Amino acid sequence: MKRKTSQRLLNLLVWAIVALTLSPVAFMVYASLSDYNDVVTGNLVNASFTPHWSNYREMWVNVDFLAFLRNSLVICGFTTLFSTILAALAAYSLARFRFRGNHPFSVAVSTTQVIPGMLFFLPLYMLYIQIDDAGIPMMNTYHGMIFLYTAMFTPASIWIMRGFFVTIPRELEEAAIIDGCSRLGAFVRIVLPISAPGIIATASFVFLLAWDEVFFAWVLTSSTDVQTVPVGLRLYMGQHATRYDLMMAAAVVSVIPVLVTFFASQRWFIKGLAAGAVKG
Repeated sequence: MKRKTSQRLLNLLVWAIVALTLSPVAFMVYASLSDYNDVVTGNLVNASFTPHWSNYREMWVNVDFLAFLRNSLVICGFTTLFSTILAALAAYSLARFRFRGNHPFSVAVSTTQVIPGMLFFLPLYMLYIQIDDAGIPMMNTYHGMIFLYTAMFTPASIWIMRGFFVTIPRELEEAAIIDGCSRLGAFVRIVLPISAPGIIATASFVFLLAWDEVFFAWVLTSSTDVQTVPVGLRLYMGQHATRYDLMMAAAVVSVIPVLVTFFASQRWFIKGLAAGAVKG
């Protein structure tokens, strides 16, 4: 009896946490369908509520939000691709090869994640200006943002992938090498297919981080041809009025690619987390 009671209390606690976590999302969706005056005055709870679907139509007219979605997909997509490839090669080297500085380098990679990115802003900004002056445009360019995001998110990807590669038995690669595969061939034909859940989980992690990043995207870009979704959401904040209803509608739309990415890779994401947690 006590066990059933405790199980019910635990279930209630879990549902309470889930409800608390989803409440901001529910408010965002509700506000996106509310009238502007109701959102501004805070009068969102009323019996005569009628969904204002026109907010979703007007948000595209008020701001060219499609351009920001395109920019985010391009920048985050290439960042995910490059970061995953570089992290896979580096993580495999750290997991399989023993060389001088292996452990210090692994520690240094993980240490970079505890340093706030804000500390890199000033030297990075000056570096980008100097490269621009040298004739290689980095500000307000796709490749400038992709290079930055790849450098920012690759260290975490290396640390995560290393845990996946360590769990793969060395005997599988040794058997492939005995059968005539090179080290690279064994990595491509044996290690990568087995570690696919971990690679997909890491790629999803990088994509979500890049999609949500706003500070560097806001400072290093000033053109709508390059600016990403988080920066585009700020354009609904005008000098004299802030269209919170349109901002909430745009926020709902911007969440859709994230949800699609997560649900499409959910099975692999869970497998990857479970595999990476077995052995470090």
